[in-house]
Amino acid sequence: MARAGLNAERLTQAAADLADEVGFENVTISAVARRFGVTNASLYSHVKNLQDLKARVAAHALAELADRAAAALAGRAGRDALAAFASVYRDFAKEHPGLYAAAQFRLDPETAAAGAARRNAELTRALLHAYTLPEPDETDAVRLLGSVFHGYVSLEIAGAFSNHPRDIDASWSKALDALDTALRNWPSS
Repeated sequence: MARAGLNAERLTQAAADLADEVGFENVTISAVARRFGVTNASLYSHVKNLQDLKARVAAHALAELADRAAAALAGRAGRDALAAFASVYRDFAKEHPGLYAAAQFRLDPETAAAGAARRNAELTRALLHAYTLPEPDETDAVRLLGSVFHGYVSLEIAGAFSNHPRDIDASWSKALDALDTALRNWPSS
């Protein structure tokens, strides 16, 4: 019998909170069970296993990121859309390091295609509309943006930029300027 009040959504939220506190890689069934004062076995009525729980946290993280990105992109195009989207990505990573790590979790293809991972990809493509890139250039641009955003944010979170006098935000702005320039002057295929 399921313990009163426990359900997959509450377990997912508890695991998401735990990820931000101790790191996504440290989320375990035991740690979540301890949050509710129950045995590990009590959780298996609601989630299949740790992989399932982590996939749920990843989907939760991607949904939150997509909601924020959609709101930020509304009414924007070009450099403004690029900056808004990038700022959402960066702010999310700094506010929710565990959820940010969860957003990088590899989901099975069906889950990714049907859920928030697809929505994030669509939002990335939407911000590129003003640059009018044909395929396969648009796909290349999506990969470039993801690589730059993830690389910069990961290095920043790790403290890699803290030992230099150049302001981190100023470098971020220059990186966005460079991306905008690259997108406006995309090389022909």
